[in-house]
Formats: sequence, C-alpha cells, structure tokens
Amino acid sequence: MAVIGAEQVDAAKRDGGVLRVARGDLVTPLARERAREIGVRIDQEAPVPPKRAPQPVVPPNTLANTGVAKGRQVPPRPNGSAARAASAPGRPAGPAPMLTGPSAPDAATVNTLYRRGAPAPALPALGSVGARTGRPRAAVVGAGHVGAVAAMRLAESDLFDEVVLTDIVEGLAAGIALDLWHGASLCGSSTRITGADSVDGVAGCDYVIVTAGRPRKPGMSRTDLTNVNAAIVGSVSERIRAVAPNSVVVVVSNPLEEMTHVAQLKTGFPPERVLGMAGVLDTARFASLVGLTGKTRPDQVVAYALGSHGPEMVVPLSQATAGGRKLTELIDRPTLDAIVERTRDSGAEVVSLLKTGSAYFSPGQSAALMVTTMARDDRSSVLACAVVPNGQYGLRDTRVGLPVRLGRGGLAEIVELPLEPAERTALAEAAARLAERISAVS
Repeated sequence: MAVIGAEQVDAAKRDGGVLRVARGDLVTPLARERAREIGVRIDQEAPVPPKRAPQPVVPPNTLANTGVAKGRQVPPRPNGSAARAASAPGRPAGPAPMLTGPSAPDAATVNTLYRRGAPAPALPALGSVGARTGRPRAAVVGAGHVGAVAAMRLAESDLFDEVVLTDIVEGLAAGIALDLWHGASLCGSSTRITGADSVDGVAGCDYVIVTAGRPRKPGMSRTDLTNVNAAIVGSVSERIRAVAPNSVVVVVSNPLEEMTHVAQLKTGFPPERVLGMAGVLDTARFASLVGLTGKTRPDQVVAYALGSHGPEMVVPLSQATAGGRKLTELIDRPTLDAIVERTRDSGAEVVSLLKTGSAYFSPGQSAALMVTTMARDDRSSVLACAVVPNGQYGLRDTRVGLPVRLGRGGLAEIVELPLEPAERTALAEAAARLAERISAVS
C-alpha cells in the first residue's frame, strides 16, 4: 500500500490534472484537500468487496424468523445507527446516511483517526472558521517569544475578528497560531488566529505590531542592534505600506526609538500612526518594583516612564501616586531613586539571567495593551509611548517617550503633565540625545 500525499497531487496537476490511484493505496486528507484547491481529479480503483461467509437459510414462520423464543414474543431489535434513527422523533427508520464523495474519510483514515500523527479528515482552514464580524483585524510580525505573547493577549481580549501572526521561518507562525487557537475555549475568545510565512499575511489589517529583529545578548546594549535591525524593520515596513496602507503600526524592535523612526520613514505613514512601545513596558516595570516594597500593589501605582527606552529614561516622581497618595509620601526618596535606576536597567537584568535571550512576557503584554486600547478607542487611559512631539514640553524634531492618549486611529493626544523644572530638563536632555541617534538612521 502506498500513501498518496499533496506532492503527488501537484505533480498530477502538471501532468494533465488527473491522479490515478491504485487499489489499496491511501490518499491522505491533505492530498484530497489540495486536489480540490487546484482542480485535480482523483481516480482510484474501486476496492474488491470482501467475500462474505454463507448465511444459513431460515425457513419462514420459524421461531428464529419471527422473534418468538421459549414461548415469548420478542420483537426484532435494530442495532447501531438504525436503532438511533428509529428512536429519533421525526426521522424515518432505516440505515443512517453515510458520508460519501471526495471529502469522506476512507476506512484506513477512520481506523487511525484517534492515533497521534495519524491522517485525519480534511477540516476547514483555520482562517475560514466562523464568519467575519466587522471587528478590527490585528497582526504581529515576528513569531518569536514577544510576538507569540502579544498575539495571545490580542486574541484573549476578544476584540478582534482575526489576529495574524507572521514569520519568515516556514511553519513557525502557523504552528503557534494553531496552538493558540486550541485554547480559544479556555479564554472565552472567538478571535480567529492565523499564521503566515510572509509579511504579506498582514494585508488589510488595522493594527500591526512589529517585533521582528534580533534580540539582545548578554553584554550588548540596545544600540548595538541598530544596523542589523534597521535593515529588518525597514524591509518589513515597506511591505506593510504595500499591503496594509491604512494600518497603525506599533514597533517593539530595539533600539526602540530609532526603529520606530525607521518604520515611519519606510511606511510613509504620518507620525500619529507609527508608535513606539517603550514607556508602557518601563512604567509596568517601575510599578512592579514599587510593589516589592510592600507599601502598595503594583496595579495601584500610577506613574509614567518617559524619555528613552534606555539610559535617558525619566520617571517624574512628582506625578507618581499609589492609591491616590504620592509615592514620595509612602516611600523614602533614596529607595525611589534606586527603584528608578533598577527600572532603567531591568531589560539588561533579564538578559543577564536568561543568558540566551531577552524579556518577552511583559514586552508582549505591553504591545498588546497599546493595540487593545486603540481598538476600544479608550481615550480615558494615559499611556507612555514613543511619539513625535509638536511643541509639547518644548520639544520638536525628535521621537521621545511622552504621556499620550490613544484612539482608534493611533495617537489622539499628547498629555502635558505639570512636571517639576528638573524633570522637564531631564526630559529635554533625553529628547536631544534621541534626536542625535535618530539622525544616524535617517
């Protein structure tokens, strides 16, 4: 017995469109599905019917024929599907209908259906499950750890009609997408999750998260990745411009501000539609470290990590509160200064511990939060994001982390906080240094 796969179907398409299969050969469900897709007819020799043992002839009006045994009347009892059909209301008695045609699984498939790795009947493609709902579509470019976490969070929100995960490694995005879809019932989500081996899979999406690029290794700074990641992000951005020209782009790739600038240059989108994910992550890190003091819970902390996603990070403590009280009233200043410093170095701390990669849970969550905030059009939330200021805080011609409100179409407003003079000065210095680094990739 031979197993006929999709390769033989493709070959048959080139040889005239007919695939002739010998008696007893197994045609896999994938091959049947491929044949339907490209219009190949499968001609398979009919199996030889098995010889049946001769049945004894029962004369009419005997006990065995009428069901009468030992003086009791026993009505003939249907079995299997016939019994179920007879008992179902409104259904005529008789044998249950059988699945026929090219989509019907053959006997070998049925017998092995529940064994791991066995061929299975063709099912709808993952992207065709359910009907379009009119909800927005989101995409994540890069199916590494950050991209997988971001896709999971987007799907769990149930705000999107579809989440598309892409990666140039063949099968990686599709495998992760299928794995995530298997958990749809566990998180109460109807969002379809699909995978693609090309950036072109983001076609028509409303929001695109870009995580593509190389991660840091121990001893590397974010700026060490500038040249290699600029080429990757630039190429990805050009395809986004071509296939998703109306999307909002959230950049996660490092070095963050420079890569966000590259993405805007290559997409040609207005700055309001190309945002850098940095402040959301750094703010979350700050809140989590404050929570370690035992003075408050992390989710009670309201603060903003501004400036750069790196050494020029600025956390204005004058604006930091917990449960409505200023953090400076709950925690002494030396401890807060130490927390700010550890926040600034948190990414490197994770890298040094992992040794073979960089942080991904909190970065993926942070990027997803930005996109879900936009999808909800939630302008009540103030988040810190890398944006292009237009005179706010006295800043222009740079890209820097600032407090913002996001809307359905991207940046809705830059929020001006009443910073103390020293905090404004630190923010201006951060913006100036970022402008120098950004000019190097323009």
